[in-house]
Amino acid sequence: MIQSPIEPLQLTLFSRQGCCLCEGLEQRLQDLDLSRLKPPLSLEVIDIDAAGIEPELRTRYDLEVPVLALQGKPLPRVSPRLSGEGLFNWLQRLCSTIAGSD
Repeated sequence: MIQSPIEPLQLTLFSRQGCCLCEGLEQRLQDLDLSRLKPPLSLEVIDIDAAGIEPELRTRYDLEVPVLALQGKPLPRVSPRLSGEGLFNWLQRLCSTIAGSD
């Protein structure tokens, strides 16, 4: 029997262009191998100022970016000082908590 791969959870970064915190967090996330997390994550970046974005999203996150959400649920704010390895470990703890709650 072939074991099917685990479907990745959706990690969403709400950000905006020109925000140094947003760009720094996005770069650190892009540098990580999110598929190694258990369960794995898939990153989507949403620019809240882009054309076609729902006004509710822009209003909700306008003064809050960068905001990370896992499976649509906002996560606690991550420190901009957190290194790549620290960010990976933080995400793994969150994933383990979510996986344990199913």
